[in-house]
Amino acid sequence: MIKTRFAPSPTGYLHIGGVRTALFCWLYARRHGGHFVLRIEDTDRERSTQVAVDAILDGMAWLGLDPDEGPFYQSQRFDRYREVAARLLAEGKAYHCWCTREELDQMRAQQQARGERPGYDGRCRQRSEPRPGVTPVLRFRMPLEGDTVVDDQVRGRVVFDNREIDDLIILRGDGSPTYHFSVVVDDADMGITHVIRGDDHLNNTPRQIRMIEALGLPVPVYAHLPMILGPDGAKLSKRHGAVNVLEYREQGYLPEAVLNYLVRLGWAHGDQELFSIEEMTRLFDVTDVNASAARIDPDKLNWLNQQYIKAAPAARLAEGLRAQLAAREGCELAAGPPLEAVVEAFRERAVTLHEMAESAGFLYRSEFVLDEKAAAKHLKPALAPALQMLQQRLEGLADWRRETLHEALAAVAEACGLGFGKLGQPVRVAVTGGTVSPPIDVTLELVGRERVLARLAKALGRLL
Repeated sequence: MIKTRFAPSPTGYLHIGGVRTALFCWLYARRHGGHFVLRIEDTDRERSTQVAVDAILDGMAWLGLDPDEGPFYQSQRFDRYREVAARLLAEGKAYHCWCTREELDQMRAQQQARGERPGYDGRCRQRSEPRPGVTPVLRFRMPLEGDTVVDDQVRGRVVFDNREIDDLIILRGDGSPTYHFSVVVDDADMGITHVIRGDDHLNNTPRQIRMIEALGLPVPVYAHLPMILGPDGAKLSKRHGAVNVLEYREQGYLPEAVLNYLVRLGWAHGDQELFSIEEMTRLFDVTDVNASAARIDPDKLNWLNQQYIKAAPAARLAEGLRAQLAAREGCELAAGPPLEAVVEAFRERAVTLHEMAESAGFLYRSEFVLDEKAAAKHLKPALAPALQMLQQRLEGLADWRRETLHEALAAVAEACGLGFGKLGQPVRVAVTGGTVSPPIDVTLELVGRERVLARLAKALGRLL
C-alpha cells in the first residue's frame, strides 16, 4: 500500500507552504488508494506548543485533509528512538562523541578560516574511552567515500558526495532524538513509501537514506517540492499576507478555493483552472510537479474564491456568513432576514464571505448608520414628494415580495416623472445607509416592511 505523510513541526502555525505539501501528500495517497498519515514532529520540546498543535489540527480539519492514520506525536515515541539508536551503536554504525561545545566551536572557526565547509571532522569516530565530566552525544557513522544518490520524483537524479556529509548527531546528551533520526525511525515504523516534502529538506535526504540502509530497511521514494515565492519573487514571508492558513478562513475564503489555488502552485493539467476535489484526486501526480519555484498570486485566489461562492449551496455559505456576521460588533442575527436569502442576494458580487458580511451588515445592525456624504448627494428636498408617495404605497402593500416591490417602485417613478434609477438610488441610501446593495427591490424585501417604512420616514424627516 502506498503511504504518504505530512509531518509539521508545532513551533509555529500551519502556513500555505505546509498546506500545499499536505495537499500533495493527501492527493497522491487518495489517487492510489493508499493511506495519508499525519505526524506531529514535536521533538523540539522548548519551541513546540499546544497552541500550534491545535492550529495545525484545526487547519487540516477546515481544509478537509483528513488523515487515515494519526495524528502521531514524536514526543510519545522517545523510547522507540532510543531503542533503535542503541542498536546502531551496538552494530558499530553509530558512536559516542565526547567533544565539548567549545571544542566544536573552535573546530568550525578553524575550518572557516581555512575556507573549508564547516562540519564535524570525525575526531571521535575511533574513540572508545569516555571523558570525565562530559555527557556524550550519539553520532551516526556516515560512509567516508562514494556517493549517495537521490532519484527524486520532482528534481530528478541528485548525487551527493559522501565526503561532504559529516556525521550527524542522532541522540543529544539528554537522550532526546534529533529531527533527522526520528524522521527515519517514524517513516520506517509507519510504512511510509513516498516522502513528499519541501525542497529545503533535500540536503537532509542523503543522511536519512544512509541511516535507513544501515537499519536494513527499504528506502522510500522521495519528491521534493519547490518553494513558494511572494508575488515579488522574494521568499514568502509575513509581509506577503496571511501566514496562518486559518487566517484565510477568518478572511472569508472557502476551503475548496484555497485547495484549488494551492494545487495550481507548481502543478497544472492543461489550461484548466477550476478543479473539484474529485478531479484533483483523479488527475494529480507528483511527477508532474514543476521543479521551478511557484509565485503566489492573491488576485488568482480571489477569482477562484468568487467562482466557488457563486456555485456553492446557499445553506453552506450561510454558515460561514453567520460566523462572519457574529464576529462583527453591533450585528444582531435574529433581527435580520434568513441568511440563505442574503447569500443568494449578495453572492454574485462577493469575493469573500468577509466582504459579503461587510456589504450585508446594514441588514443586521442594531443601530442604523447613515452615510452623511451619500445622504447629501442623493437625498435632495426635491425628492420628498416621490418618497412620500412611495411610503404611502408601501404601507398599503399586502404582498411584500421583490416582484410587488418592483411594481410599486416603477409606478411611483413613472407617476413622478423619474427614471427608475433616479428613485432607486435615493431609496437605497434611505434604507441601507449607503450607495451599494443588491437590486433595490431585492434590498427592500430583505430589509423588511417595518424597517423600510421606519427608515423612509426618517429620511423624509430630513427633507421636510
